[in-house]
Amino acid sequence: MLILASKTAPGAKNPPKPVLRLAHALTHGNIWLASLSLMQKGNVYAYALPGEIERRFGYEPSKLMVYFVLYKLEDEQLISAKFQGRRKYYELTAKGRKALASGKSLLSSLSKRL
Repeated sequence: MLILASKTAPGAKNPPKPVLRLAHALTHGNIWLASLSLMQKGNVYAYALPGEIERRFGYEPSKLMVYFVLYKLEDEQLISAKFQGRRKYYELTAKGRKALASGKSLLSSLSKRL
């Protein structure tokens, strides 16, 4: 994310605090959305998820927070877990695909109104 990158870039002006709060809310506050988005393309290994989120979305949530979010998503039946050997992989369910589409639609709609 450009906002987060500019925060640490040498010589870059610091964005106003409200913009930083917005960036945090849209990123760390929506780990579920990033996780479901990554699962669209296939199974996701939980341990690697924070790094994948950083590569794709520009921020890296803590592993603990990712595991908490995955637990909640599985409990809400938006994802399901399968073991492959000793590793636990997560995949999107049909209900999860609908939730992802709704979340993306909401963000898009809000963005257009701004």
